[in-house]
Amino acid sequence: MEYAFAYGADAVYAGQPRYSLRVRENEFNKIENLAKGVARAHELGKQFYIASNISPHNNKVKTYLRDMEDVIAMKPDALIMSDPGLIMLVREAFPDIPIHLSVQANAVNWATVKFWHKQGLTRVILSRELSLDEIEEIKQQCPEMEIEVFVHGALCIAYSGRCLLSGYMTHRDSNQGACTNSCRWKYSTHEAVQSDGGEIIPTTNIESSTIDQPVEFFNPEQESNESDGSEKISPLYLLQEKGRPRELMPAYEDEHGTYIMNSKDLRAVQHVQRLMEIGVDSLKIEGRTKSYYYAARTAQVYKQAMIDAAENKAFDFTLMDELEGMANRGFTEGFYRRHVPAEYQNYETGNSTSTKQQFVGDAIDVNTDQKTITIEVKNRFEVGDNLELLTPNGNFAFQLSNMTNAKNGKSLEAAPGSGYCVQVPWQQIPGITDNKAALEKGLLIRNL
Repeated sequence: MEYAFAYGADAVYAGQPRYSLRVRENEFNKIENLAKGVARAHELGKQFYIASNISPHNNKVKTYLRDMEDVIAMKPDALIMSDPGLIMLVREAFPDIPIHLSVQANAVNWATVKFWHKQGLTRVILSRELSLDEIEEIKQQCPEMEIEVFVHGALCIAYSGRCLLSGYMTHRDSNQGACTNSCRWKYSTHEAVQSDGGEIIPTTNIESSTIDQPVEFFNPEQESNESDGSEKISPLYLLQEKGRPRELMPAYEDEHGTYIMNSKDLRAVQHVQRLMEIGVDSLKIEGRTKSYYYAARTAQVYKQAMIDAAENKAFDFTLMDELEGMANRGFTEGFYRRHVPAEYQNYETGNSTSTKQQFVGDAIDVNTDQKTITIEVKNRFEVGDNLELLTPNGNFAFQLSNMTNAKNGKSLEAAPGSGYCVQVPWQQIPGITDNKAALEKGLLIRNL
């Protein structure tokens, strides 16, 4: 949150404990931290939205208004909600709190937007499955409603957030905020048959270094009661996930070793000017389980794109390159312009990778008298590397000429990795200023 604000974000959103889809790996799961976040945002003159967008079962409806009292007391700038029943309860109990319709509600047309405006909502976060022209038509038909759209981050296998895969495979329900990203795991497939008794059995041995013993397999020539076995079996496949080698799951997919449900990441910085011309009120970056480096870098890039668009400058394509430097699963502009499916599915890897830049450290102390920056090392870098120091006041490229061990002052040729702290004299960084507040939010990047 702090880095997002420092690098240009006007607002952040975080999940309400127990009632949002953002409860995994989330420091705001503690209600006291949520209150601190709201207070800090207002101290900075920023906005803080609380996602309360779960699709609740009856047991959660019973406790919802009771637990909501503490959240309303924090005075967030809006609630992000999707369930009509909970929206009704909040409108009745807390009529003054602004409500934004979550993308989870899948608003894809202007009639839906008009409906929610009549219910007293102040903003609709549109579904990711809309084109630029469709968004423009919605804004033209509903100028009275604020519109928010996603411009960067993960895309879902199902309609904007609704997915059953994680719940089916790991018993962790995506629609209750516990998604395990099953769609991004690596799968292998093995031919199998189904016996008369209904058992699904692989037709060959499945070998893996992580399996204690080979999985038993079915041999149709030995087992079939028919001469050709045609009445005994029907062809199908078993999915084997890399991290769960003995849990074989039946499927009719015959693509070997692919990420059959993994989407590329959304990147729509090139459409910021059009979205602003349409009258979109808010551009949203999806940052679930991402790092503070990600929050800073994306906020900085999209803020610059907005500034350029407001000044009617031509789009700067280097902004796309800056986003390319972060770890990603490959980029797509999603549905903003109609692409063939192959352009927004990533069949090669489920991991985020970066081939241009690597986050190697962040500034934890600035000494303006000695003009040094203390860097907490995250990844290895060496003297001679081409680096870039990101700050809220601008980015500074330089070649590292020297650094010292922060503990003993001894000269170092390499910062080995996580756990080390080094000092970098800033005279080797052209153009840098002694703005301590900005430098303390500095992030060090290595060009690969």
